[in-house]
Amino acid sequence: MFKGGIDEKLMPKGVGIIIKTIEEAGYEAYAVGGCVRDCLIGRQPADWDITTSALPQEVKKLFRKTVDTGIKHGTVTVLLKENGKLSSYEVTTYRIDGEYEDGRHPKEVSFSKNLEEDLKRRDFTINAMAWHPQRGLVDLFGGAEDLEKKLIRCVGDPYERFSEDALRMMRAVRFAAQLGGSIHEDTVRAIRELSDNIEKVSAERIRVEAEKLLVSANPAMFRLFYEYGLTAHFLPEFDECMKTAQETPHHCYSVGEHILHSLESINTAALSEESGDAYERDLKVLRIAMLLHDIAKPLMKTIDEKGICHFKGHPKKSAEMADEILKRLKYDNDTIGRVKKLIEFHDDRTEADRRLMRRFVNRAGRDAFPLIFYVQEADVLAQSTYHREEKLARLYRIHAMWREIEDNGECVEMPQLAVKGADLIAAGVSPGPAMGAVLAEMLKDVLEEPEHNTKEYLLEHYVGKK
Repeated sequence: MFKGGIDEKLMPKGVGIIIKTIEEAGYEAYAVGGCVRDCLIGRQPADWDITTSALPQEVKKLFRKTVDTGIKHGTVTVLLKENGKLSSYEVTTYRIDGEYEDGRHPKEVSFSKNLEEDLKRRDFTINAMAWHPQRGLVDLFGGAEDLEKKLIRCVGDPYERFSEDALRMMRAVRFAAQLGGSIHEDTVRAIRELSDNIEKVSAERIRVEAEKLLVSANPAMFRLFYEYGLTAHFLPEFDECMKTAQETPHHCYSVGEHILHSLESINTAALSEESGDAYERDLKVLRIAMLLHDIAKPLMKTIDEKGICHFKGHPKKSAEMADEILKRLKYDNDTIGRVKKLIEFHDDRTEADRRLMRRFVNRAGRDAFPLIFYVQEADVLAQSTYHREEKLARLYRIHAMWREIEDNGECVEMPQLAVKGADLIAAGVSPGPAMGAVLAEMLKDVLEEPEHNTKEYLLEHYVGKK
């Protein structure tokens, strides 16, 4: 499929318009980088980059609407109206990078008229291909062959590429995970020797690469971050997990290996059906939760007189550590809150009893469901086979019971009460602690007896207790 170029149906009209406009003015222009890679494997690119021999000011003269996105480094964003909406395309002049001083940006760049000079400064062969609607694929470094082999290999000297931008070490692992492939031995050798340089990379950029790997089809390849010495710098807590054995019938792996297996045990097919439009958000939260759900086990490990280890209190401690880790990686508060809740309750063993189930949902919060079932299922599947069938059977029973509770509209939290604050005020209850106490009693009642959740019943039985 690679020999024939890319399917032009994947290319937005704007790309062709920009290339044609630039070339009619006497310059060269090609689609380049990740969009070419994605098209070659039949995947719709998220965005399109164009490289050209035209200088930034020359590009600006050719289009009505442009933004100086990174003009110092030769990048202009061209805005085109397509299907009634504005689409943006980054157009960058062929360039040669100068010396890198900060592990990310070149101190200076030189613009070039030579496409080869531009392509050979790129990170990996699979990202160093260009494409033209008439001239076809330009592949100077064997990127198409590497893509077919699912092989990640640096363009030129890997030591130079990783010294220019240390994040490329994580990108190599991430691309391998996304493709389900491997990394060239020379590239691996350079990562191992230069892994300390990841210290130069910001937490935000590290987070993006780690997350892209976690939501890929091969999240257990997170292991390579550890094996290559990278987690020692951005997630040292995981290194301790990899070194911590679990001497218990319930486990057959170290803590770290259990975590890696649990990442791959998330039932993505069922999640996609149940989450719908929220699938990507929920998958991200679940994979992060699995990565950190047992992160405190090395700290909480004890061994009894029979030689069996225990990790009492690890869910709560893991949630606390997850809060610290995710803040360190600059995660947003919503993601942190969702992940922490799943971790804190991942080991809750509620039985298939409707009252107990309602109490469980009340403790954890409705927003933790149904994701908490996916966490618990993945946790069990990554354990030994000891009592596995019984554990899963219990879990599936309570999942079904939760669904029935939801479908029936049974009250499990304060906002679902038939009585609101305004009703209590109208009935003579003063706002403040007294009202809170009344509502708490009402909720306690309906958690036990859902049929009591009517305005008439609750006002009649509890308004006198204010």
